[in-house]
Amino acid sequence: MKALIFAAGLGERMRPLTLHTPKPLLAVAGKPLIAWHLERLAALGIHDVVINTAWLAEQFPAALGDGSQWGLRLHFMHEGDTPLETGGGILNALPVLEDDPFLVVNGDIWTDFDFATLPREPASQAHLVLVDNPAQHPNGDYRLDAHGVLHHDREGPCLTYAGIGVYRPSIVADWRAVIGDAPGSERVPPKFSVVPLQKHFMAQGRISGQHHRGRWTDVGTVERLHALDAELTANG
Repeated sequence: MKALIFAAGLGERMRPLTLHTPKPLLAVAGKPLIAWHLERLAALGIHDVVINTAWLAEQFPAALGDGSQWGLRLHFMHEGDTPLETGGGILNALPVLEDDPFLVVNGDIWTDFDFATLPREPASQAHLVLVDNPAQHPNGDYRLDAHGVLHHDREGPCLTYAGIGVYRPSIVADWRAVIGDAPGSERVPPKFSVVPLQKHFMAQGRISGQHHRGRWTDVGTVERLHALDAELTANG
């Protein structure tokens, strides 16, 4: 299995910290956010990790090298000055990810989630990790039923998508049929979110999920970054 870390965001809500440093390279407890992921991916036995980049892209290979310090091979996919979003990022990375299911994780989260609990082969198109709703996102995203199937109908309590999952490459195979002429779809390579594709396959009962009840932080503000740094530093 290979992995894809989304690291191309502009980090606008984190300025001024992200004016000179991409958000995934901001440090908590002495190491970049993205390094926590790389350690866990290496522990899982993954060897190839794709990192998509845009804003301050040159800093990623400068900070992380080729990945050999973790026993990894890092593949940096530069998307240009404008990120391709999550769906476009997956599509653009497929030449490296190739044909097997791959693990996806957002570069701007921190979690104690154990990647080893993820299926190597999702039952259908994708398997997503959900967490309890944080204060900044109280209504959640998707409903997880008793059979481990995800729904976007909001016919019951919803959880928040953690930015972690396993996807089959085929999730973006017919992206144009789902996305249509949405802004960005005319670009080459196209720019689009994976969320409409998630919802498309959820409507068919083809996305499974699991609930992570441990620690998880979406590092979306300077305040949350500082709080996470203080917590991890205090806990050693």
